[in-house]
Amino acid sequence: MTTEQEQALQLATEAGHILLENGAEISRVEETMTRIASAYGVEDESFFVLSNGIIATGQHYARADFIPIKGTQLAKVAEVNQLSRDVMAGPMPVATLRQRVEAIRTMPGKPWWELLVGIVFGMSAFSILFGGSLADAVATLVAGVLLGLYITFLCPHLSRLAGSVAGGLVGGLSCLLVYKLAQTTGVVPSLHLANMIIGTIIALVPGVPFTNGMRDLANEDYIAGTTRLTDAFLVFLCIALGVALSFIIDGMVVGGIVELGSPVKDALASHWAIQLAAAFIGTVGFSVLFGAPRRHYLSCGLVGMVGWAVYLWALTGLSVVGAAFFSALAIAASSHLLSRFMHSPVTIFLICGIIPLVPGGGIFWTAYYMVTNQLRLASSTGFVALKVTIAIAGGIILAAGIFNQIIKLKKRHGQS
Repeated sequence: MTTEQEQALQLATEAGHILLENGAEISRVEETMTRIASAYGVEDESFFVLSNGIIATGQHYARADFIPIKGTQLAKVAEVNQLSRDVMAGPMPVATLRQRVEAIRTMPGKPWWELLVGIVFGMSAFSILFGGSLADAVATLVAGVLLGLYITFLCPHLSRLAGSVAGGLVGGLSCLLVYKLAQTTGVVPSLHLANMIIGTIIALVPGVPFTNGMRDLANEDYIAGTTRLTDAFLVFLCIALGVALSFIIDGMVVGGIVELGSPVKDALASHWAIQLAAAFIGTVGFSVLFGAPRRHYLSCGLVGMVGWAVYLWALTGLSVVGAAFFSALAIAASSHLLSRFMHSPVTIFLICGIIPLVPGGGIFWTAYYMVTNQLRLASSTGFVALKVTIAIAGGIILAAGIFNQIIKLKKRHGQS
């Protein structure tokens, strides 16, 4: 192996490092590193990728990187994807490759104000999706500012689980504060607290490990898939714990936990046009949170809107579990199609587009029923949320399997 090849192998590993820490699935990381190394004539390379580490070996070369979970920047995933395309398209000096990799690694994230705007408008829109009224959406936007500031400035400095508990606590308390101020002043006496909190805590859901875990399972990366889904499940529990703590603290202050009735849906906000608009705005907001390239904001919003349209249509004849399955299938299929049309990773569209389906309502109601000792309702609500999660996984895995088979058939016909 020449010195240039060793350098190329090192840079391929660094590119994989960037992908893995910013939300790419295992198969994409391995494929990208192999493409870059092969383009420089490296034939004896071997890459082994886990959910939080990369082991790369070659003749006279060995490297093991531990990659902790960090904030996702899907724009970096898109840039590394384009870099691998450019490398495969023609010769590129190793010095140029190094400059490109370093430029991607040091790319700045979204400015704080853009993150904050995306987060609060995403929360506000999702409160409508989960049954809230337009007044609930405005109240969620106000309450969401505090959680948005927490996510932007404080959460990155905490551990993942501690940050999720604290986030659920901050989100719950901020909604309780706005709700009680509105009631006390009489400005908006008919707010629905549950819908406000559900819309708010959606900003905390682990969309990246949740989605990539299912994609890794579809690609038969069982270790990585199980690890990522376990991480997502623990974060869900921590969010629920934080919300539960907010009710407990509020109850200790005022002398009793707020009593909530059954889940409600506002008649006006339930109109299909408002629902689709909310799905679009909410998905665009979360594409900002996940650091998607700005040129893909509208495409991500379109994927989320299409998925929600299928969900609403499916609900006319199916349960929420069946509707979630077909909606996830539609989201995954449209993400694959957009990926090929726009020459960008599927991950960008899928991670953002799947967020409307995440069972945030199930997380909230399970936590509330547990705090109020309604254990039967807590178990039944949690079980429905689990079934919805499995249905979403099934839709994503089925779509991935279909498109993988199509790609294999194309390669066979191309070789024959």
